[in-house]
Amino acid sequence: MPIPRSEYLSSVWKDGIFAGRVAFVTGGAGSICSAQTRALVALGANAAIIGRNVEKTERVAADIATARPGAKVIGIGGCDVRDPQALVDAAKRCAEELGGIDFVIAGAAGNFVAPISGLSSNAFRTVMEIDVMGTYNTVKATVPYLVESAKRNPNPSADGLTGGRILAVSAAFHYTGTPMQAHVMAAKASVDNIMVSVALEYGPLGVTANVVTPGGIEGTEGMERLASSKVTAKQLGRSIPSGRMGTIRDIADATVYLFSDAGNYVNGDILVVDGAAWRSNGSTVGLDAGMKYPDYLLEGKFSPHVKSGRKDKPKL
Repeated sequence: MPIPRSEYLSSVWKDGIFAGRVAFVTGGAGSICSAQTRALVALGANAAIIGRNVEKTERVAADIATARPGAKVIGIGGCDVRDPQALVDAAKRCAEELGGIDFVIAGAAGNFVAPISGLSSNAFRTVMEIDVMGTYNTVKATVPYLVESAKRNPNPSADGLTGGRILAVSAAFHYTGTPMQAHVMAAKASVDNIMVSVALEYGPLGVTANVVTPGGIEGTEGMERLASSKVTAKQLGRSIPSGRMGTIRDIADATVYLFSDAGNYVNGDILVVDGAAWRSNGSTVGLDAGMKYPDYLLEGKFSPHVKSGRKDKPKL
């Protein structure tokens, strides 16, 4: 049964604005990227979502396709963004089966709560490889198709249809600094600047490259890994200037804007969608209620109530 459109797309967008476009999305089976893809599909696009887990990727692709009658959404599982050839092959399949690539979302990422003292070199490297190399490999595999799409879709176009656009999904931790996120701050700073480089080098060829930076998005796996399960969304929302946590619709709407005719002149930009949370520098990553900076660091603790692959109680 299709997800109600109001959950992932606001009412301001006109149907068909992405008619005939094709989106290529890494991390497309995740909660944020699947919402971004679903919004594009609802507005006329077809899509290929890329992921490592074959069953999950194919299942989510089939679910996204329910957003619009006649939509084509293929799930390309078994694809690791750290493998350049795997992405080249995935992009080729997408173009062959769907007719090209007009939009790209580089959304594959990894995160968890860990202080430097508890962060191994291998764990740091893994996040860097997924986020940074994964983004770079995605650019390399898809940019030839984006250049061709930009040729077909002059900016601005007479009919309002767009193409040749790429965005990466980032995070705001490195904008002000966040404890226990050294790995992600390093990775996302790199991701931001990869997109700047794409804008500078491929902008003259008609390609636009931007970044969407979500804040804490309620109900996502990312928040399970970063926020204590003992702290409610309402409590977290109190620390955000806008007074609430974000929703997947907030990020999907931002994506539609950047890919649409309305975003024609936005290039090399970072669009932070977090209710001004990064401006307040009130990070609650990995903390229970009552834990205050720097006390929890000095005490050698952070919340044991965050999702982790480790079975032992986390300590600094």
